[in-house]
Amino acid sequence: MADKLDDDSLQALKVAFSYMPKAIDVNSYEYGDRVETVLAHIESVREILLHNDVDPDEVYDDVNEDIAPNSSY
Repeated sequence: MADKLDDDSLQALKVAFSYMPKAIDVNSYEYGDRVETVLAHIESVREILLHNDVDPDEVYDDVNEDIAPNSSY
């Protein structure tokens, strides 16, 4: 995983990630037998974001600046 994404691809990944469920919200009631697969997908996207110097925990606020709180504290 040597190459980093171009700006447009990275922005598209950030938008897609902001709509993904949080890992803590993935459960067998909603996802059935796919829980492990969904968690693996979430983790793979998080890894790509981290590789591209993007904090996955800040993506939602970055993509949705107009509705993001001013501070998380």
